[in-house]
Amino acid sequence: MDVVINVFVALHIIGIASLLGGFLTQMKAMGAGTARFVPAMLHGALTMLVTGIVLVGLNQMQDHSLNNIKIGIKMAVLVVILALVYVKRDEEKLPKPLFGAVGGLTMLNIFIAVLWT
Repeated sequence: MDVVINVFVALHIIGIASLLGGFLTQMKAMGAGTARFVPAMLHGALTMLVTGIVLVGLNQMQDHSLNNIKIGIKMAVLVVILALVYVKRDEEKLPKPLFGAVGGLTMLNIFIAVLWT
């Protein structure tokens, strides 16, 4: 079962890499005011959501102790990211604060995952 959990952890990391990578590739465009949400950002957020839910289930099946408050906060942040990216995915230009908020929330999620022990 540990192998399965580790596979889903790897997929979760790939999801965050896709979301953050999509944001970072649009940084120059954000400066010019032409940034948009690329498909990689939506797919990364969806991958994170699905793999995160699976990871919680797998860890609970193994009777591992989970910090439910941390998981709840991370999920709430991810749902906000996913909602913003999904609703505005077809827009050709996004306001800088909106695009920056998605990047900031993504980084917040990473810091919560790594620093909250």
